[in-house]
Amino acid sequence: MAVTAAMVKQLREQTGAGMMDCKKALTATDGDMEKAVDFLREKGLAAAAKKAGRIAAEGLVTTKIDGGKAVVVEVNSETDFVAKNADFQAYVADVATAALQSDAADIEAFLAEPWFLDKELTVAQALSEKISVIGENLSIRRFEKMDSADGQIVSYIHGGGRIGVLVQAEAPENEAAKEALKNIAMQIAALRPQYISRDEISEEFMAKEREILMAQIMNDPKEAAKPEKVIKGIIEGRLSKEMKDICLLDQVYVKAEDGKQSVAKYLQQVSKEVGAPVALKKFVRFETGEGLQKKEEDFAAEVAKQMR
Repeated sequence: MAVTAAMVKQLREQTGAGMMDCKKALTATDGDMEKAVDFLREKGLAAAAKKAGRIAAEGLVTTKIDGGKAVVVEVNSETDFVAKNADFQAYVADVATAALQSDAADIEAFLAEPWFLDKELTVAQALSEKISVIGENLSIRRFEKMDSADGQIVSYIHGGGRIGVLVQAEAPENEAAKEALKNIAMQIAALRPQYISRDEISEEFMAKEREILMAQIMNDPKEAAKPEKVIKGIIEGRLSKEMKDICLLDQVYVKAEDGKQSVAKYLQQVSKEVGAPVALKKFVRFETGEGLQKKEEDFAAEVAKQMR
């Protein structure tokens, strides 16, 4: 039986396998669709399913700014060895391009969209093909976008793609302001703040932190014996210190010559120098594999596996 393009397309949509694999399966099974599916499961998809069960907690973060829009994406691999592979790096760049063009609100919707390099594939199917080529489980974990209509955007990549940051701010379009925002992006990469300022923190969060600090004091007989006014002062002091860790504007600016200047003071200084306000509006920080369980594997075993 002659194998047609329509049959190949149908099998690819049904299985997510590569076009040439689908053609080979149909040829080998004389065009029998059910047998072709079994053929692919035996030869390819069974292996892909095995890969899909493995931990992918390495990989790359990248950013892309184009046409007034910006995106930061994280694509995971099983090993750092693959993360340094040129083919994988090119694929991550393509994912960023696709995400920038996408209107999807979440990963599930994004994966269901047509892959921009081959409209007959979905993003998920193109990912499946890349898994087959590279030989490791891969995952498009997350992305976040910004629009320059909401303010100027700068990006920063640290450690060859270990950390990626987008920063958005109300700022003049000149080199001095852009350099300042790049410095802020580096600050975010290094000190991982959770908020821009204390104004973003809810009263519920603050109340809960005070409860925790009070419990800590009550568990220390020496501190618990102090006057109530002193205890309240200790709590507020510790809370203020915590805010300096998690609030960007409260943090000590990493490039401060005196080691004391806060990020807020630095931005005030920049605003005076450029003659216009520089006000932060939003930031996103992705770190590869954060929050994921990472497997332990020695480098020699990793190389041996890649060679096999």
